[in-house]
Amino acid sequence: MRVLVSACLLGRNCKYSGGNNRSERVLAFLKDKEIVPVCPEVEAGLPVPRPPVEIRNGRVIRRDGTDMDHIYRRGVERVLARMGKVDLAILKSGSPTCGVHDIYDGTFSGKKIKGSGVLAEALMKAGVPVVDEKGTLGGPVGPEGS
Repeated sequence: MRVLVSACLLGRNCKYSGGNNRSERVLAFLKDKEIVPVCPEVEAGLPVPRPPVEIRNGRVIRRDGTDMDHIYRRGVERVLARMGKVDLAILKSGSPTCGVHDIYDGTFSGKKIKGSGVLAEALMKAGVPVVDEKGTLGGPVGPEGS
């Protein structure tokens, strides 16, 4: 099984704040799988750390109002171009690129709304099964689910 994974979940320090979202649960699930680590933001050429962004009216926007949509979507295009065939994607919940079920609401207030990040949306449109690190969408990550 070939699995595309948000690199931050693997412990890579590529998160906007400079840290990571290492998930032992995801790492355990991936033990016998071929892993395709991705960070669309880094693939777009953005630095680590970088200013936070949220999706507002379908566009990726920085807190200061700068429209970053084209840059983030370029990162998504690069991921899609290099990923090859994958059987599953495990992405970081809440992220403006990787959020599967929910994203921040675009007000930078910490409030989440139903929605998907730009990479999650593109993968779903491409027919790739997508779950977040909690395993939501098709059950828990692991033998009993996805």
